[in-house]
Amino acid sequence: MTINTDDSPGLSRKGQPARPGPDTAGFVFAWTSLTPVFLLAAGAVFGDRWGGAWIWAALLYMAVLTYLLDELITAAAPADGVEFPAHDRLSVVLAVGHFAVLFLTVRALAGDALDPARKVALFLAAGLFMGQVSNSNAHELVHRGGRGLRRLGTWVYISLLFGHHASAHPLVHHVHVATDRDPNSARLGESYWRFLPRAWVGSFRAGMKAETARLARSRQKKLHPYAVYVGGGLAMLAVSALIAGPWGVAVHLWLAGYAQSQLLLSDYVQHYGLRRQIRADGRPEPVGPRHSWNAPHWMTGHMMLHAPRHSDHHAHPSRPYPALELPAPDVAPMLPRSLPAMATLALFPTLWRRVMDRRARRWQTTDLQTDHDPRTGDRAAPEPLA
Repeated sequence: MTINTDDSPGLSRKGQPARPGPDTAGFVFAWTSLTPVFLLAAGAVFGDRWGGAWIWAALLYMAVLTYLLDELITAAAPADGVEFPAHDRLSVVLAVGHFAVLFLTVRALAGDALDPARKVALFLAAGLFMGQVSNSNAHELVHRGGRGLRRLGTWVYISLLFGHHASAHPLVHHVHVATDRDPNSARLGESYWRFLPRAWVGSFRAGMKAETARLARSRQKKLHPYAVYVGGGLAMLAVSALIAGPWGVAVHLWLAGYAQSQLLLSDYVQHYGLRRQIRADGRPEPVGPRHSWNAPHWMTGHMMLHAPRHSDHHAHPSRPYPALELPAPDVAPMLPRSLPAMATLALFPTLWRRVMDRRARRWQTTDLQTDHDPRTGDRAAPEPLA
């Protein structure tokens, strides 16, 4: 049974537009994104008690409950940023929570208190949180106007040994998205497993090149950002070494690698097979709604701070997450399932291509149809993912 509580644009019982108040909007963003912080922290500290209930709850929350609520609830968050003026404060709390979860998890996984099953569960839950929630929050912060917020988001990425993303994302991805010059835009027919090393190495190099050029233009003697990324990453590993010795470093590396794979899965899914046309002058057409995949799902949409509203983010990179709007399905591609669900499917290239290639080809044409299903972006009814 699906509960339809759509409010964008929705109607109240009296036929008037239904708009939740600031308390409602803030509460939903907060509880969906902060709940795993509390569950993971409790699991890392008390995981050896009560059968590891906190750990299993965290894993069920990230891997099962979010999917079920996405399927049961069809709703959209408010589109007006004034509905949740405390959005930056939530991002700061999430960033602080990220560091707590990271180092508590390192200590728990490197120690002897947890049995192997609970360690695996904690590792998976923490990795999903860092790759989906922490990544979305850091992405939001590096786009903020305040220097302090940008630095906080950058240090979240640095803690995941992915600091270069703070440069490559705004300087390369947003400039060259949906073209072959962007390492993080997956090509039609390219599997995630081929995309992963190409995107990691390509974005590292492209980001360094962009930052070096920017420093040369400024003519100021400043520390290269990549020195901060590499040095900061080593400092984070040193903290883990102080907490739990060599095993702490190993656990940190495993967690960072898993979180990075989640981040790159999001990049893979959100631009798969979409390309900007090259104009007669050799330049690509302007970025439009058709160049990003979106997802309207209520639970993961809030938990990931509207990251699945990707077309509007590319149109307005500095727009705060509560204000991001979901484009109409006749002007922008819609994923057939939530972003995390499609990221899971992307791990299986044959199934992924069976579901996505036809949809991607459709959005490459210039004469688009509009009589399609609003959830799938396809004229046909939703097809099974198997």
